[in-house]
Amino acid sequence: MLTCGDCGRTYPDDADAPWRCECGHALDYAERPLPDASDPPAHLDRDRGLWAFDPFLDTERAVTLGEGWTPVVDAPEWGVAFKLESVFPTGSFKDRGAALTVSRAAELGVDRLVEDSSGNAGLAIATYAARAGMDAEIYVPADAKAGKLRAIERTGADVVRVEGSRGDVTDACVEAVEAGEGWYASHAWNPAFFRGTATVAFELAAQRDWTAPDAVVTPLGHGTLLLGAYRGFRALRDAGWTDAVPKLLGAQATGAAPIADAVDDGGGSAEEAPNAAADGIQIRDPAREDQILAAIRETDGGAMAVGPDATEREHDRLARAGFHVESTSATATAALAEFRERGTVSPDDDVVVALTGTGLKG
Repeated sequence: MLTCGDCGRTYPDDADAPWRCECGHALDYAERPLPDASDPPAHLDRDRGLWAFDPFLDTERAVTLGEGWTPVVDAPEWGVAFKLESVFPTGSFKDRGAALTVSRAAELGVDRLVEDSSGNAGLAIATYAARAGMDAEIYVPADAKAGKLRAIERTGADVVRVEGSRGDVTDACVEAVEAGEGWYASHAWNPAFFRGTATVAFELAAQRDWTAPDAVVTPLGHGTLLLGAYRGFRALRDAGWTDAVPKLLGAQATGAAPIADAVDDGGGSAEEAPNAAADGIQIRDPAREDQILAAIRETDGGAMAVGPDATEREHDRLARAGFHVESTSATATAALAEFRERGTVSPDDDVVVALTGTGLKG
């Protein structure tokens, strides 16, 4: 069953379910699976990838490329640990969501997927669709990075280039979905995608001997990873496997920072130069804005708008330290410095920063 957290309407969870509620709000699963055991297992089968955490997922392992268990490495220059989400099969954390979403589509008997993306989510959905033998149609900005577009095209997916803003891309995709061209495998709207991104919390806790860090920093566009992390850490706490939910801190791009402006932790972003370097988070109207804000406020977290100069400096700094990530990832370490300066992150806080995408796509 799917439910709307705003108006309370419910819908059957089948291939014909709407992609959003009649009231316009995002839908989520009505039930949240939790393990029966009150203690974490002594051993996890890492060969099962994300499905090592099967009691939290409630989706069969139908489509996989061996994703999951990305490394956590010390980054003493920053005083944090990095979660290297850039080493997934398609080079970004979006594989977490794609594995669960396409597996769910297979359970429902779906044979054609439709998605809109600036690149990473589109490549993830197209790749996992190819793995499953499904057709895919991916809507992208006309000026998306050429390396990402070539990679999507090689999967055999139909690529539709849309002129205009990132919002125009979504509008064109939604029009196709409502015309019956396929099942909306959206990283922003589909609840299965967030079941997948919640696994970042499960992995982190397991890799840290079932403790949560004090804070987690991620780039923030539609909030796919931040909101997934929130749901995952909350599930771990409610299951009794950990005892805390970390502060969730989001890095946005100046010129596209509605969350930062709303929490007034990085306000005034509209007065700064737009940050085109952070192409992966150019989202001015997040699909789940209310849920992102609630996650940040409930964890005493924050959001920060990062400009192009800071992004480019951090991008170079990361590369010189051996981390070949896309420039969007650099917003997270750039924001970290500001969070510390403002006191949102204390000097002795145990912090994990997610480096979300590879810099090797061109």
